[in-house]
Amino acid sequence: MSSNPVAETVASLMPRAKAELTELVAFKSVADFDQFPRSESEGAANWVADALRAEGFQDVALLDTPDGTQSVYGFLPGPEGAKTVLLYAHYDVQPPLDAAGWVTPPFVLTERNGRWYGRGSADCKGGLIMHLLALRALKANGGVPVSVKVIAEGSEEQGTGGLERYAEQHPQLLTADTIVIGDAGNFRVGVPTVTTALRGMTLVRVRVDTLEGNLHSGQFGGAAPDALGALIRVLDSLRAEDGSTTVDGLTSAEQWDGLQYDEAQFRKDAKVLDEVELIGSGTVADRIWARPAVTVLGIDCPPVIGATPSVQAGARALISLRVPPGVDAAEATKLLQAHLEAHTPWGARVQTEQIGQGQAFRADTTSPAYAAMAEAMSIAYDGAEMQYAGQGGSIPLCNTLASLYPQAEILLIGLSEPEAQIHAVNESVSPEELERLAVAEALFLRNYAAS
Repeated sequence: MSSNPVAETVASLMPRAKAELTELVAFKSVADFDQFPRSESEGAANWVADALRAEGFQDVALLDTPDGTQSVYGFLPGPEGAKTVLLYAHYDVQPPLDAAGWVTPPFVLTERNGRWYGRGSADCKGGLIMHLLALRALKANGGVPVSVKVIAEGSEEQGTGGLERYAEQHPQLLTADTIVIGDAGNFRVGVPTVTTALRGMTLVRVRVDTLEGNLHSGQFGGAAPDALGALIRVLDSLRAEDGSTTVDGLTSAEQWDGLQYDEAQFRKDAKVLDEVELIGSGTVADRIWARPAVTVLGIDCPPVIGATPSVQAGARALISLRVPPGVDAAEATKLLQAHLEAHTPWGARVQTEQIGQGQAFRADTTSPAYAAMAEAMSIAYDGAEMQYAGQGGSIPLCNTLASLYPQAEILLIGLSEPEAQIHAVNESVSPEELERLAVAEALFLRNYAAS
């Protein structure tokens, strides 16, 4: 990284950043309070609030959002007449999944092979640390030249829309000239990237029932309708032979016109087993950034160990559908539910329930903020040109903010590059990326103030 006072300051702050991320990762802040104590999320929220107060933020508050979680807000006033920038991240995390699959404990930040491992290290507690680093570097080098609002969400991973509804009910709270969402990631380590498109998502739970109770498979199997078998048929109907998503009424032919994703590199990043084919058609970028994608997240049925020779009376599944920009998530939800009902065989009873939803997002890359970020990233990444990419994941708040504040410029950066393995076991963050992106954000705020 080119030597400059901001970069030198960030470098000197990295040991503190590691210590703080260690503290933050230790909170098991999964916003599923049936499985994880609410006190863990409350502890993380209070940690963020204390950190903002320590940096001189005013009006710091824990916002009780309609989904029963808390978001943290703070305001740092800038010079008179300065522009306002909203910095976003979230402190809630995904469950650790298979704890035995972690090489080191998921809620203990551990350095290994040059990376820091722990749940939320990249997605998105590291994003909060990135914001703090950028602000501290500016304060040490002449001051923060803009007014800054910080909002740290407490239920982003659950898709329950708490902060979105709160923002709609309090539209003045998050007003800003520019919004920096710190929850995306570079195309890969060392490639400065802004994310310009996000797929939306919907979560639907489907239940199939065929019998009043389980039956002996020897006595009744062959004529008694098997609910698990019916559910498998339904789930299979969601994919074409090549694995493409097939939801009745939902188009799947869009193309991505930005940065492309080499297929061999994707196989490596996704850790696809040798000889196993990728699914879908079109380019990899088409498939993961521009087209819908269905995923069966879980099935409730008897486990193999302990299973009895029974015809199952009922079974259910949780289905995720990612939808590209240009597709309304609410309409996609209706299409998915109608498809599930239409493809349930044997007259089985079927129930569907939407449990989460978020709209897709596409940014305006012609805005002055993008020029300011491109210059900042070029310095932070030793002259590398900023790239534009999509992201298959969803950040539902983006569209809400775009609707509430149509004049605001929205940029998405962050630490979730492919090696981070967010949402999987052994999630990690690159400290070099954290350092560079903190420098980039600090320089961006300075550039943007002068634009």
